[in-house]
Amino acid sequence: MLKKTYDFKEVEKKWQRFWEKEGVFKFDPKSSKPIFSIDTPPPTISGKMHLGHAFSYSHFDFVARYQRMKGKNVLCPFGTDDNGLATIRLVEKLNGVKGTEMSREAFTKLVLRTLEEIRPKYIKDWKSIGMSCDFSIYYTTINEHCQRISQWSFIDLYKKGRIYRKRTPFLWCPECQTSIAQVELKDEEKESKFVYMRFDTSIGEPIVIATTRPELLPACVMVHVHPDDKRYRKFIGAKAKLPFFDREVDIIANRDVNPNFGSGAVYHCTFGDMDDVEWMFKYGVKPIEILNKDGTLNENAGKYKGMTVRQARKAIIEDLKKEGRIVKIEPIKHAVHVHERCGAEIEILMTEQWFIKYLDIKDKLIEAGKKMKWFPPHMRARYDNWIEGLKWDWNISRQRKFGIPVPVWFCKKCGEPILPDEDDLPVDPTKDKPKKPCPKCGSRTFRPDPDVLDTWATSSLTPQIVAEMFRDQGLYNKIFPMSLRPQAHDIITFWLFNTVVKSQLHFGKNPWKDIMISGWALDPKGRKMSKSLGNIIEPQTIIKKYGADALRFWAASPKLGEDMPYQEKDIITGKKFVTKLWNASKFTTRHLKGYNHVKPEKLTEIDKWMLTKLNDLVRLATDAFEKYEFFKVKVETEKFFWHVFCDNYLEIIKPRLYNREKYAKYEILSAKYTLYTSLLTTLKLMAPITPHITEEIYQSYFRKKEGYKSIHISPWPEYDTSVVDRKAERAGDIAVDIIARVRKFKSENHMSLAQPIRRLVIASEEVRPVLQAMKDTLKADEIKIGKAKGFETELFKIQIYIEK
Repeated sequence: MLKKTYDFKEVEKKWQRFWEKEGVFKFDPKSSKPIFSIDTPPPTISGKMHLGHAFSYSHFDFVARYQRMKGKNVLCPFGTDDNGLATIRLVEKLNGVKGTEMSREAFTKLVLRTLEEIRPKYIKDWKSIGMSCDFSIYYTTINEHCQRISQWSFIDLYKKGRIYRKRTPFLWCPECQTSIAQVELKDEEKESKFVYMRFDTSIGEPIVIATTRPELLPACVMVHVHPDDKRYRKFIGAKAKLPFFDREVDIIANRDVNPNFGSGAVYHCTFGDMDDVEWMFKYGVKPIEILNKDGTLNENAGKYKGMTVRQARKAIIEDLKKEGRIVKIEPIKHAVHVHERCGAEIEILMTEQWFIKYLDIKDKLIEAGKKMKWFPPHMRARYDNWIEGLKWDWNISRQRKFGIPVPVWFCKKCGEPILPDEDDLPVDPTKDKPKKPCPKCGSRTFRPDPDVLDTWATSSLTPQIVAEMFRDQGLYNKIFPMSLRPQAHDIITFWLFNTVVKSQLHFGKNPWKDIMISGWALDPKGRKMSKSLGNIIEPQTIIKKYGADALRFWAASPKLGEDMPYQEKDIITGKKFVTKLWNASKFTTRHLKGYNHVKPEKLTEIDKWMLTKLNDLVRLATDAFEKYEFFKVKVETEKFFWHVFCDNYLEIIKPRLYNREKYAKYEILSAKYTLYTSLLTTLKLMAPITPHITEEIYQSYFRKKEGYKSIHISPWPEYDTSVVDRKAERAGDIAVDIIARVRKFKSENHMSLAQPIRRLVIASEEVRPVLQAMKDTLKADEIKIGKAKGFETELFKIQIYIEK
């Protein structure tokens, strides 16, 4: 039987240990049950689980638990993403080092050792919120299995002509000293200066250039003006003389120039932004490279060599002032591209990079998006918009000391790229050697490619990473494409899109059938949580104070895809629900002592009312879960539990429970059957959302009767038409409405709810089947059906007469 009080701290840990020890959530490769496979997001090891993790991971755990109870063989693996920049930053911080200042071998060893030390504690956070993953199906995106698949992907796409290497201007983070992809950019509004500079020209008249990047003056290769701008027509075809540099550049007409922005004359530097890159190719300009990989200026910058970008900006402005070349300086705020990982302002450098070619299949990728089911549907627009806005192929190489190596050597003699055989994967070209001579010239001397693959180039293969674990068991084609991809909306352009790209390029099919998109967990003011704002709320603290079930209850509150501000009162509501469920279960099971769950041959009308309401809830909850609308399940089950079950049904059947001798045997059996069924069903409906409290109640009373090792592998409730009675439902609804009005009457007349009333007259024939239940509940000496004048009920507007 249930204990007097519910101690969530003890209970939650107990059942988490039980689930793991008993393998409750293990995927069974030998089962004949239909497989429901979830492409679980591998969280980045970058510290500890944050509230956003607890929020969105709870969402797909609700689904996993539901599908398991629906009889599916649920494959819900757990992986960690630990080969990217976030992990590198964490390891550097924890060990007080800088990866760029260490050898690749030494830093790699340090990262792997640190990960082994911190990974168990990190994973423990996910177990603490009650995740029902099969933690024995585990991967890290840096382990040998993942490296093999990631390098296979590179080789396969190279053979298909989809991967190429090119020296080209591309996005570069001077802080991380690596190239980055378009998806890793974010716009940040920053204060800057619009500098208006006067250049001399070959026609004897000066031209005024406006720029926010005066430090790029040494890299100026051209000046552009709009051909229809009357101010500058005379300059077209002339030369502009660069201050401080013995160099002239052409002034040309360019319809891309906005004549209303700045001075209307643009100086083209290599490179201030990607427009400069586009113009370089368009006009056949030879670039002047003035930036080093660490963001300092090189020898091409003349006397500004060695300065940082900010130092050079200040110095050049001062020098321009000295020569009287500053017309004016305007303070402005504008959007600047920064690296989403470190926040550093992005530069554009000429470097050798590997790319996946996909701009030519944008239409195909949009069509692929249409063939998957999106929940909620409007999230597909983000996917479509991203594809339509793509400007560059996917840069997948990174200049870092740690990561999965690009599996390529180059022949020292002829420069031919050499790729390993797939059977030899994984390889590290900086340590391993090719097993065959160069196919082009026969040389056996090679140099390794020192780069590593972008972490998204590996994370985009999670369906294959999981499915390949079961290829030897003949399950690959049953697992892939996977049933569901759950994730937050902020990485639609990262993880989701890149996974579709890889799946389409490799296999010509989509990686999943359904996509479930969660929103963000925000701070109480609706802002994104960040260290800089000081508004981070840690789930570990919430769990310690209120329990994991209360946290999950909160996480189930918003509609799918909506952001959810954190409010402690919502967690408290969850805690109150847990407490009420415990107390109601104590009351119920106490009165079910000795009951063997025998369905009676006859049910009372009020019990039919209850079971009809219950079955309607089962149907609603089932339909909602099938559409990933867990919030509906939570809201409607909570409402049913508080108002139908606790506020009304328990009060209505108390006379039968306390005074059994006054009732027929079938009436007692009917009450117990309904009570048992209602509580167990409520527990099952809430089990995916609040797994610990429901397991505790199930194990304390129902397990011996139901026979299942855990409520989480017991059958999901089915809609039972045999107990649905719409007439009884109508009668019960009216009865509840009348009971509520009588209670209000007693309250208004300062009467105790337990105090009897002499007479109640009801102007409705529909309540005749439940008159006895009403009489017992209200402690009425007499209830009659007839003409009544006095009060009107709130819901059905039925006239009643109440006599004290």
